[in-house]
Amino acid sequence: MSFFKKIVHIVLNGSIATASADKDIDFAIGGQAVIEGVMMRSPNNITIAVRKPGGKIKIKKRPYRTLTQRYKWLNIPILRGVINLFEMMVIGTQAINFSANESIEEDPQDSENPEEKKEPTKLSKPLEIIIFILSLVLALALSLFLFKFIPLGLTTLLQGKIAYIEQNYVVFNLIDGILKTIIFLSYIFLLSLIPSFRRVFEYHGAEHKSIFTYEKKLPLEPKHAKKQTRFHPRCGTSFILIVFVTSIIVYTFVPKQEAFLTNLSIRLAFLPLIAGISYEYLKLSAKFSKNKFVKALIAPGLWFQRLTTKEPNDPQLEIGLKSLETALEMERNSQTT
Repeated sequence: MSFFKKIVHIVLNGSIATASADKDIDFAIGGQAVIEGVMMRSPNNITIAVRKPGGKIKIKKRPYRTLTQRYKWLNIPILRGVINLFEMMVIGTQAINFSANESIEEDPQDSENPEEKKEPTKLSKPLEIIIFILSLVLALALSLFLFKFIPLGLTTLLQGKIAYIEQNYVVFNLIDGILKTIIFLSYIFLLSLIPSFRRVFEYHGAEHKSIFTYEKKLPLEPKHAKKQTRFHPRCGTSFILIVFVTSIIVYTFVPKQEAFLTNLSIRLAFLPLIAGISYEYLKLSAKFSKNKFVKALIAPGLWFQRLTTKEPNDPQLEIGLKSLETALEMERNSQTT
């Protein structure tokens, strides 16, 4: 799997698991599209369903309790959002690496020589960890370069040519935010033109439709999932837009520095606060999603998803539903034990 395929998953982190807006639903589910598959995350478990080259579905599942679940003192506003975002990036990258391997590897049973499958060496695990860390660091670095360094650099150049921008810090931040949005939209649009990325966006649509099927308490079958919308208010795409808007507001209260690198460093230092505020806003909007005012606020995020999700086919819906069904089964089993 190429490095740039991993970047899109770091930037688009699927649906963020938050409290459900419907009190009748047992528990909330979040998810993420991966390579030829879908990851689902319930309150206590993670499942990944991937379509193998031969057509079989490979399932990976494991119990998982978040840091805020294990350490209650971390579950405080703002801080929990930063922790949740970091955890989802780590979990998401792990899921992508798993799906990338499974989507190109045949099952030993399907091979003419099942014994050909190589046993992992002692160096395999450390090497896997090193590659994982490097891919995560590089993905973060590229994201910061695209959505922090370039917009701020262009805005700084503009203020040197237009006095009004230099004299009005609100306008400066507004232009910075608009440039971030334009770069992000252009980035996603270009990715959508690549067939392999378009398939990821189709699985993203399958993930959303599967979650909506569950939230509406319908049978988890493709015929029901197909009728659902692919635009979900808790999607990571909406979260990114919220971060952009929140950053404009927050940076307005941060004193502007003359030196570009100093200005950039201070803005980077405020990213955890911005992420935390955005997460809390996303949680609130999910709880009051039926309110007309809240609907108007989350509408731009839903429009954004026209780029990051595409209509899935039945086999892709089957993958999303299988991952969701496995997560729900694990969750219910853990509640009865």
